[in-house]
Order: sequence, then C-alpha cells, then structure tokens
Amino acid sequence: MKQAIGLIPLLFALTIFVGCNHDHDFPSSPAGHIAASENLIIPGAVAVPVNSPNGNTRVITFYAKGLQLYKAKKVEGSDPAIFEWSFVAPKADLYDYSNKKVGNHGAGPFWTISPADSIFAQAFTPARTAPASETGSIDWLLLMPKDGKTPTGIFADVDYIQRIATKGGKAPAQAPANANSTTEVPYEAIYRFTKKNP
Repeated sequence: MKQAIGLIPLLFALTIFVGCNHDHDFPSSPAGHIAASENLIIPGAVAVPVNSPNGNTRVITFYAKGLQLYKAKKVEGSDPAIFEWSFVAPKADLYDYSNKKVGNHGAGPFWTISPADSIFAQAFTPARTAPASETGSIDWLLLMPKDGKTPTGIFADVDYIQRIATKGGKAPAQAPANANSTTEVPYEAIYRFTKKNP
C-alpha cells in the first residue's frame, strides 16, 4: 500500500511533463508569446487611445524575432574621439498565431507580409515610449503610420502600431572600439496593429 501511495506523486508529475511536451512548448512558441502578451498591463504612455465613443479594433498581432542593428557614432565634441552606439534598423521575421513565419520587419520601420500588405511607421511627437519590463530590452513603443506612406492591404486602416513584450535588443553597455564598429543584438517583440472604429 505504501508503494502504491508513493507512485501517485510520480504519476502526477509525469502527467504534467507529458502534457507540457504535448503542448509543443507552448510558452516559447510564437503563438505562446502572442497569447501571453494579451495578459500584459500596458503602460499609459504606449496604450492605444480610447477613441470614444466607438473605440478601436485590433487588426492583427505578430510575434517578431530578429536583430536590432547598431553602428558606431562619434560623441559630439569628444577629443580624442569617443564613440557610442547609434541605432540603425531592426531586422526581424514576423510570425502569426499559427506559428507560421508570415513576413518581415525592417528599416523604415516597415512591416510586410506580402507585396500587397505593408505599413511604414513613425514616432508620435513627443515620442510615446515606456521602459521594458526586462533588463537589457528595448523600450515599448506606440507609433503611427508614416506620413506620405499609405498602408496597404491588411494594414490599410491601421492607426496605431504598438511594440510591446520586448526581450533583448538594447545596445551593448561597452562602447564601440572605433568608428567602423557595428553590432547586431538579438531581440523579440510583439507588434500590435489597431484601427479606430468609425
């Protein structure tokens, strides 16, 4: 009887382990990241405006995984020259709720999932940013469509672009060695695209 009772905790633990594996490591999948992001508390600085009385509608959400690119820049007035990291561009793949790679994110910044579906963004004035919750991670942002660049396809009616749930991507603490230094810092993020309701 004692042996049977001792097996119960072991069987329970094995059930949890098998269940997690059966779930295909859900928390680390793109779909898992997107689902988890729905439970985040969004700081007011990067929250989508309420837009009363009709509110907003989420158009689409992507998980991004890639790099933040930086290059050396001389600190103004330094003599001898001292260099700091200057942001160049993002370079990331976009994934949807089905864990499928569907598009790209790059310099502009832009997001595209086909030749007919793309959007460019720009910052608000003043910029809408909030510190990331993880050390070494780039800020959360609220952006808007870029002036002079009409969003197309699925992005046609988008009014707001949020970058949240960032992990990594911040420039190294160590200064560049020289004027030709470049670096690529891995990062992950969730991008939300939202439109105002008419």
